[in-house]
Amino acid sequence: MRFNPFKMLVAFVLAIGLLTAPALAGEVEVLHWWTSGGEAAAVQQLQKMLKTEGHTWKDFAVAGGAGANAMTALKSRAVSGNPPTAAQVKGPQIQEWADLGVLTNLDDVAQAESWDKLVPEVVADIMKSDGQWVAVPVNVHRINWMWCNPMVFQKAGAKYPETWDEFFAACEKIKNAGMIPVAFGGQPWQEATAWESIVSGVGGPEFYTQALVKADEKTLASSKMVEVFEIFRKIKKYTDKNAPGRDWNLATAMVIRGEAGMQFMGDWAKGEFTAAGKVPGKDYEALTVPGTGNAFLFNVDSFIMFEVKRADAKKAQKAMARLILSPDFQVVFNVNKGSIPVRAGIAEDSFDAVAVKSMADFAATAKTGGLMPSMAHEMAVSPAVRGAMFDVVTNFYNSDMSPQDAVQKLAAAVKEAKM
Repeated sequence: MRFNPFKMLVAFVLAIGLLTAPALAGEVEVLHWWTSGGEAAAVQQLQKMLKTEGHTWKDFAVAGGAGANAMTALKSRAVSGNPPTAAQVKGPQIQEWADLGVLTNLDDVAQAESWDKLVPEVVADIMKSDGQWVAVPVNVHRINWMWCNPMVFQKAGAKYPETWDEFFAACEKIKNAGMIPVAFGGQPWQEATAWESIVSGVGGPEFYTQALVKADEKTLASSKMVEVFEIFRKIKKYTDKNAPGRDWNLATAMVIRGEAGMQFMGDWAKGEFTAAGKVPGKDYEALTVPGTGNAFLFNVDSFIMFEVKRADAKKAQKAMARLILSPDFQVVFNVNKGSIPVRAGIAEDSFDAVAVKSMADFAATAKTGGLMPSMAHEMAVSPAVRGAMFDVVTNFYNSDMSPQDAVQKLAAAVKEAKM
């Protein structure tokens, strides 16, 4: 395992007892990066729920950087021995914080609220360390969506694709009709988002798991992965010259306006269609990426809870954990954010058609093995391995590197990152 000086420093500071500073009675200080309109409104609902139970919320919102700025702030606070009560952290980083011995055990809340029965095992495992709950999941985003404009398809005489051959046939028709087949944003995370969906669509759940969850070097260098890169390169032919550096929401706007036919993006894109007054099934279609109908690539937001000493502060902290997975909060938060509940058994009445389909697929794939964590969105592998994959994927997409060279570089980069 690679030496991590930050982890060593945090471990030293926390080991000498700087976590025991007195906390205000019944208060939780919460670090998060949900600062947009809908997200902020949803967080305020959680604050109100806590207040109803007699607790107070000290907001520690850090905007920007898709959470990167918040993680920088969290590390700074932790090194000083003064972390917040709770922090928005996800994926393998949960275990990294747990390894420092600074997180509180939430098993008593989990058992009282039956979390193990309500949360799919593949998600619950990410929230645990050594079998103990140390984080609470908030929501589920599906990554492998493809957003389509029906009018573009109609004008081009194209049909919605279910296979990659059908996808490229549709691209040709849309291109020949004078429109952009694929709206794309040339940023590393967007490239990785599209690429991992192709991995799933080409290889299926078992291949995806071996490649992007277990980071198996033989799988990464396989002929099947060569096929993935070949499709990824071919897709670029159907994007426009202004794609490099484009933000994801601007690419979504191209589909909304009918300038482009399709976009690969997670379900946060739905918020853009909703804000534009568009209706699913009429003004746009949400399809799974070709070949991924039996797969659900997920991104789950979650909160870790730091160990606190005061009984009243601990009570407030565990109330927050309980309320996050309560049915009321699961509905209000996810309706606002465009995601779906992570808790099973939530009524569908408040959700639109896209969310209802997503909820059904989430439950189905949890039983079949098709429910898989997103590499691109920090759910599957360590930050070092993820960074290695990002580098190869974006270098390939923005150069003339051959697919054969790409898989060799991918396997080598991942091997180095794991050392």
